[in-house]
Amino acid sequence: MPSYEFVCKECKKPFNRVMTLAEYEKGGIACPQCKSKKVEQKPAAFFAMSAKKS
Repeated sequence: MPSYEFVCKECKKPFNRVMTLAEYEKGGIACPQCKSKKVEQKPAAFFAMSAKKS
């Protein structure tokens, strides 16, 4: 399952949540610290790997 990174807009605490795509699409993610639903997803780090050697 994918791991998503969020930041709470109320208490400014970052947190991770592991959930299925269906759970993510439902929304309703709340901050585990202050229980606020005003959260923003952080951009994920992404890199591509190929079998071709350079």
